[in-house]
Amino acid sequence: MKAMKHLLLKLSLLAVLPLLFTSCLKDSCEETRTFTQYDPVYMSHNQIRVPIKTIEARYLENPGKMYFYENFIFVNEIREGIHIIDNSDPKNPSNIGFIEIPGNVDIAIRNNLMYADNYMDLITLDISNPLNPELVERQEEVYQRYYFHEGRGFLVYHRETQITAEVDCRDPRWNGGGFFWDGNVLFAADAATAEVATNGGTGNTGTVGIGGSLARFTIAKDHLYVIDNSTLYSFQIDGSSINQVSDLSIGWGIETIFPYGENLFIGSQDGMFIYNIDNPAEPWFASVFRHARACDPVFVSGNRAYVTLRDGTRCQTFNNQLDVLDVSDIYNPELLVTHEMQNPHGLSKVNDNLFICEGRFGLKSFDASDDQKIGDELLDHIKDIDAYDVIGLSSSHILVVGKDGLFQYDTSNPKKIEMISQVPIIRE
Repeated sequence: MKAMKHLLLKLSLLAVLPLLFTSCLKDSCEETRTFTQYDPVYMSHNQIRVPIKTIEARYLENPGKMYFYENFIFVNEIREGIHIIDNSDPKNPSNIGFIEIPGNVDIAIRNNLMYADNYMDLITLDISNPLNPELVERQEEVYQRYYFHEGRGFLVYHRETQITAEVDCRDPRWNGGGFFWDGNVLFAADAATAEVATNGGTGNTGTVGIGGSLARFTIAKDHLYVIDNSTLYSFQIDGSSINQVSDLSIGWGIETIFPYGENLFIGSQDGMFIYNIDNPAEPWFASVFRHARACDPVFVSGNRAYVTLRDGTRCQTFNNQLDVLDVSDIYNPELLVTHEMQNPHGLSKVNDNLFICEGRFGLKSFDASDDQKIGDELLDHIKDIDAYDVIGLSSSHILVVGKDGLFQYDTSNPKKIEMISQVPIIRE
């Protein structure tokens, strides 16, 4: 009987121990974590296809890309529209209006016709009078990356929110930095959401503007070329109309496009693609230069391609460098040298002066006359701005955009860059 009591006691302890262990395990795993949550934003056709109009000027708050055309600087306000900056006097640029375009990120301009993304649509605007743009044409649902959900509309982007919450080790958010949330479905994000030589195009008739090295739109040989995350779209420009003539699947992680001569240089997160446009309606693949996974703007000058690679959550790498490639043979681009950088973003080259935006580390100018010495030939460093793209207008004038606003600099002496003017960020 006594032995039986001991057996029952042991069995009772064995039954209780798992509960105690689970409770301890649960307690030990609970911890306050901070992560980025991406909530889906849906919009209907009616919310996207609204009348395009210019309203009174508004402050730059969240600027994206910039574009220069006939003494105007057009600065994107991410997914909202375009600021119109009259730059007739670069010392006193005037913010004169704002074109409302839902979902806009990129533009290109030729002969007073502006091509712009309007979420999944591509629109053409006559901006002969930028303060009174006229919708000329709408190409519907060009971009396939926007998914349509019955009852909710198009999934247009994911809104970023910083969340601090108590989670335990069984929660998928335990060791992660970012997550997509869609109803009851939670899954990890590898990055921020989906969301330039002078990128003015080549072989065009008429007047074409100048984009930056982060551009996804460009005009070359009387064609508009557009990229999204995986596809190269080609549109023939015929007067005020454009007609899609081809679309090519390139691969995932496509980021930027730069025209030079008979070729398009396309930057992706794992390489630089070269597509030939001797027949502009049918670009064809020439070659690819592979590199470590990273964000990848490209600038081409002569037989050199300058490629910046940087780290960051979206870019999924720890590389911060400038690669210089010999592209004299488009079928066999060759890496000549790699130079260490801090956090390089957009870039531009004028003559032998190479300008590189270093994100929160500012703007740098380098002597690029010797490929092998660029990294050791720092001419000047503007440290008090956060810069992500630059356009070289001339040997004495560059435009820079970043988290601190729009800047213009006199680069007559690349060893002593002087600010001409600034349009600052103002958040009310």
